[in-house]
Amino acid sequence: MHCFFRLRSCPRISYSKTPYRAFHSTAMSVQLPPKLKPAARVAGQKQDVWSIVNEAAAASPKQPIVNMGQGFFGYNPPPFIIDAAKSALDRVDCNQYSPTKGRPRLKKAIADAYEPFWGRKLNPETEITITTGANEGMLSAFMAFIEPGDEVIIFEPFFDQYISNIEMPGGKIVYVPMHPPKDGATRTSSSAEWVIDFEELEKAITPKTKMIVINTPHNPVGKVFSKEELQRIGDLCVKNEIIILSDEVYDRLYYVPFTRIATLSPEIERLTLTVGSAGKNFYATGWRVGWLIGPEHLIRYVSAAHTRICYSSVSPLQEACAVGFEQADAQGFWDETVRDMKAKMKRFNEVWDELGLPYTDPEGGYFVVVNMKKVKLPENYPFPAHVAHRPRDFKLAWFLIQEVGVAAIPPTEFYTDANAHIAEDYIRFAVCKEDEVLETAKERLRGLKKYIQS
Repeated sequence: MHCFFRLRSCPRISYSKTPYRAFHSTAMSVQLPPKLKPAARVAGQKQDVWSIVNEAAAASPKQPIVNMGQGFFGYNPPPFIIDAAKSALDRVDCNQYSPTKGRPRLKKAIADAYEPFWGRKLNPETEITITTGANEGMLSAFMAFIEPGDEVIIFEPFFDQYISNIEMPGGKIVYVPMHPPKDGATRTSSSAEWVIDFEELEKAITPKTKMIVINTPHNPVGKVFSKEELQRIGDLCVKNEIIILSDEVYDRLYYVPFTRIATLSPEIERLTLTVGSAGKNFYATGWRVGWLIGPEHLIRYVSAAHTRICYSSVSPLQEACAVGFEQADAQGFWDETVRDMKAKMKRFNEVWDELGLPYTDPEGGYFVVVNMKKVKLPENYPFPAHVAHRPRDFKLAWFLIQEVGVAAIPPTEFYTDANAHIAEDYIRFAVCKEDEVLETAKERLRGLKKYIQS
């Protein structure tokens, strides 16, 4: 949900002179005495995919690496929001604490922007809270409602931050996989063909189920859940009194009709918290401004948790985001955003059509997942130990970095071990880059041709 791949490199092309440390942690291993042992919630965490791919990219001989892994934009926010941020820095009040629930101007701007979708007036004081990015907003929601033993249903593949955010307050995660088309290795298909088995979903619900997490448009698949799918999910939640956390951070990047689950009925709305992200909306993932929209009886507790986690969020950037919402329609920004991203997706996916590699055509967002079952990796290729025991997509990602010079993300990281086989032939690429970067990536990816078998 959601920015992936935490590279500390140039957002256009990654440069590094870091010596070879492929897929190994750079931190020195220190044995702590028993009294100082870390909490179980962090002690058992394995090295995350972002640092793994980052280190592999830094060590690759194919420098500079073309970074198609992380979901940050390769270009700046629009001038009208940049100018608003500069102006805010000159104001005394914008350099001090904001109210913990968010600056009034931003809450009102969000209420005004989303009222047409809700079909009613939104109360900015009681139905909206501003958070330090969407991720902190979701953590606040979990901290507000999840207690030890409560169950939370999430769909695979999932945004990896969901896991730690749910486990921090002691929640138990129940996984329900989305199923790709069975012939996804032989033809390009729509992301709509990744489907939920509703029998599996109903079996996953127990008396302990407290919350369900939906991500639409979906990262990494690009699926926009249909109105019918959302209605079935919503009806199950009403029947079983389950809170819905709807992660809609890509809500301005959809290429098919997009339904917001909170708008389906008053009964569903009273259970729904909708998550948004200015970082995704305005090409400003580093600004860390997010929000939640929901009924007062839910939002008040999210706000209480947020207050204890970080108190308030960055004041000048909240003010700039308020201006962004106030001016976006007049500037034609939302339409431009969709038009530009669709063009980038079309430009980049040309290379897969050339190579005959099928992919999932996204209905929203800025990721494309490509099926590389036809790519035959050389026998006895020297994968390091940290790669050799991981699923095939990790080997594909390593190979792309070392031999092609393009960084991408292995999506089995967003699955449980039991369901990793679903995605082991796929690789995820972020397309939110400048056109010249996309063209460079395409040229390099053509180097895969000699490894492709029918």
